[in-house]
Amino acid sequence: MYLMYVDESGDPGLVKSPTRFFTLSGLVVHELRWKPYLEDIVKFRREMKERFGLKLREEIHAGQMLTKPGELARIPKHQRLEILRRFADQLARMPDFSVINVVVDKERKPDGYDVFEQAWKALIQRFENTLTHKNFPGPSFSDERGMLFPDRTDEKKLRNLVRKLRAYNPVTNQEGYGDGYRNLQIRYLIEDPNHRDSQDSYLIQAADLCAYLFYQSMAPSAYMLKKSGQNYFKRLEPILCKVAATRDSLGIVRL
Repeated sequence: MYLMYVDESGDPGLVKSPTRFFTLSGLVVHELRWKPYLEDIVKFRREMKERFGLKLREEIHAGQMLTKPGELARIPKHQRLEILRRFADQLARMPDFSVINVVVDKERKPDGYDVFEQAWKALIQRFENTLTHKNFPGPSFSDERGMLFPDRTDEKKLRNLVRKLRAYNPVTNQEGYGDGYRNLQIRYLIEDPNHRDSQDSYLIQAADLCAYLFYQSMAPSAYMLKKSGQNYFKRLEPILCKVAATRDSLGIVRL
């Protein structure tokens, strides 16, 4: 069983949206790696506590840590950024992680384009395809399945989308295979999405970091640009799921 923890960055709105991009990052790990990898992250968090005073119960919420740190303001901003950089490096050293990344560039999208649905549909399809072809790292068995663990989002809309894709998922035929489409129903994703609150899940926090660094690689804030933070996403390259989009050097699915 493969577990995919998902978080987003940017706004899914199309009209008068404050962001040009909407991104999703799905951090995938096999159930047999779940406990040892969680233990590795706990060890990392203990190191951050000793070095910077970041308590184990305090959330690594990448965007808020830099812009609205609250109690974390006691840690200097450059050190909060260093925590994010060290967290990215920690994840990159865990080779059985795999990160699927989807971005919607909302510029010139037609009226009525559903940013949220299209992004999630693409992410779920890439998760399904990678499961089908057994392309995730780590343990692999002949009948692997997957489960979805998103951060809090539009729960009803996402649940309905997953259920719809199990029954009807039209995919346009590739060039050379004639006009029309195939109904490629989602078969390997089981159960409805199991939503998690990021403050209660280190793995959702890891997905949040991936999504934030992914977004910053395309539209960095002034502070991230000043600190070359737009390059931090590339630190995750060892665990990026490059088979998700073979025409992109980093495997990014671009809509």
